[in-house]
Amino acid sequence: MLPWKHLLRAVTVLLLTVAATLAPTAAAQADTAPSRGWNNYACKPSAAHPRPVVLVHGTLGNSIDNWLGLAPYLVNRGYCVFSLDYGQLPGVPFFHGLGPIAKSAEQLDAYVDGVLAATGADEVDLVGHSQGGMMPRHYLKFLGGADKVNALVGIAPDNHGTTLLGLTKLLPYFPGAEGLISAHTPGLADQIAGSDFLTRLNEGGDTVPGVVYTVIATRYDQVVTPYRSQFLSGEHVTNVLLQDKCALDLSEHVAIGTVDRIAFHEVANALDPARATPTTCASVFG
Repeated sequence: MLPWKHLLRAVTVLLLTVAATLAPTAAAQADTAPSRGWNNYACKPSAAHPRPVVLVHGTLGNSIDNWLGLAPYLVNRGYCVFSLDYGQLPGVPFFHGLGPIAKSAEQLDAYVDGVLAATGADEVDLVGHSQGGMMPRHYLKFLGGADKVNALVGIAPDNHGTTLLGLTKLLPYFPGAEGLISAHTPGLADQIAGSDFLTRLNEGGDTVPGVVYTVIATRYDQVVTPYRSQFLSGEHVTNVLLQDKCALDLSEHVAIGTVDRIAFHEVANALDPARATPTTCASVFG
């Protein structure tokens, strides 16, 4: 794809963000939508899948829309699946993940405690898309989450921030822009490569002991750039590039987390490595 087309996509993302934060939407709150079999607090984990799966949406996402593909996929495979809303801003319904990420991690902490209490499980597995694959690392590192989490699977996570195809480097040339973003959408400011939040998160290493990490990325990601910045270093880390599994997979940042069944197959493998099967282009039919 030509560079100007990449730039156009990135600008579109920024415009959507501004629209979401400045103009209230008439859409219903996500928690009023049907969940198609997940968020069932009567679900008891099975011997085959003893840990509930908590899904963590991305920026501008919510607990329903982000997971209309993956949640039923996992439910149909026998998992107890739950999803939360986090990072809400006052007066901005439906589009979440915009509040300070450290505060969002506190919301995840409380939510995991509720899932564990309801299901009787000792640990959960976390699966997150975009910010939802990175934010839990704050929970694991600073809020005691490592004692309650077996695995973290990040789908296109911005583990080391994003340059948004280089656009974030232009912010200093627009007086007041960085302050405006920090004041009105702190969750976005926290995700810019080099932010104070990310510096603290990654200081001393990417991982914490006792948690198994998987990162699933696509080379066509136009939001978390460069895409290799998504990968983690450390023990018990598996980094997966989707195109190494299927060169024909053209999923970008949104599709990899919402509709890509090849990525879903890799998620299932990460959640149950003892029963993992090879991921190929044919996994789209699985």
